[in-house]
Amino acid sequence: MLTCARFAEILRLLADHDVEFVVVGMTAGILHGAPVTTVDLDVVHRRSPENVARLLGVLAGLGAVYRHDPRQLRPAESHLLGPGHQLLTTTHGDLDCLGTIDQERGYEELLGQTVEMTLTGGRTVRVLSLPALIEAKERSGRPKDLAVLPVLRATLDEVKRTP
Repeated sequence: MLTCARFAEILRLLADHDVEFVVVGMTAGILHGAPVTTVDLDVVHRRSPENVARLLGVLAGLGAVYRHDPRQLRPAESHLLGPGHQLLTTTHGDLDCLGTIDQERGYEELLGQTVEMTLTGGRTVRVLSLPALIEAKERSGRPKDLAVLPVLRATLDEVKRTP
């Protein structure tokens, strides 16, 4: 399982290297206050050559290789420029670099449904909004996503009640 400190370190490194990305998946839920756990950090990154170059630099520093691949292959620019999912393991836990999510929406399409959150140390990251996360999980229809919806909805209700 990915601990808070470990995924926070990955987020800090991405922010420190000016990688453009949106935190999605259950890590987004956790950052919004949902009392859940996750085994990986999911991000949707901007698929521009400049951003992918910065992302590759961070991934190299984290020793990122493809999960469940005995060859220990490292991601390449061509992998990260595409819309596919790059399921990686790093020295700080599992990191999924996603080209798109939810109806093939990429970084640019998701930006309008994000909020900015400040990390310890003052760096900011973009996180998929809680309503957008709920909608994406509803549309996915996967059992694991449907199972967490009551918790995410309750978290959203609590956030709305908190001044």
